[in-house]
Amino acid sequence: MAKSPVEVNLIPIEATSESFKDYGQVIEASLDGDHFGPNDAQLDLSRGIPRLYIMRLEDRSVSFSTITHHANVTQCLGSIGGHVWYLGVAKPSLIEDGGKRVDNVQTGASGIMYVPPAVEEVRVFRFSGSKFVKLNRGTWHAGPLFEDSYMDFYNLELSNTNEVDHTTHDFVKSNGVVFRFEDNTSS
Repeated sequence: MAKSPVEVNLIPIEATSESFKDYGQVIEASLDGDHFGPNDAQLDLSRGIPRLYIMRLEDRSVSFSTITHHANVTQCLGSIGGHVWYLGVAKPSLIEDGGKRVDNVQTGASGIMYVPPAVEEVRVFRFSGSKFVKLNRGTWHAGPLFEDSYMDFYNLELSNTNEVDHTTHDFVKSNGVVFRFEDNTSS
């Protein structure tokens, strides 16, 4: 008889430039006419044709058991209307230099080697208001997750990201866990 997965309860962290720096950038409003700088999304769209679109997601609960990374692009996500949403993340674990000996190396969909994320390194972030997130290349992510029946998101990635650059780690199969969280802050 199969064992039920262990539930790992996470506490959402408010996404700020400082709290999210290991995973990417949180971009907030700037004045019109400001020049490009470190508070702007530092994008890498050089490995294909950029795709900017509105993505409608439905029925995304506040739990997850799989997490994905894209090795070839810095993906950007933001809710239309500034609604509250969540993103499970783990630091990038791409192996690109080949000089370092690492255990448990696997090869992703894009052919780039990586190490699967560790259960204890998974975090969940809360995004509220007028901001969006830029994920560093290789950042593991689950979501967007939300409590409404559906939400629309701006999504910037490459035109073929979901076909050729979509590597997924299944925590139930590999680690016997599922992540859950509850947000006790007011919206």
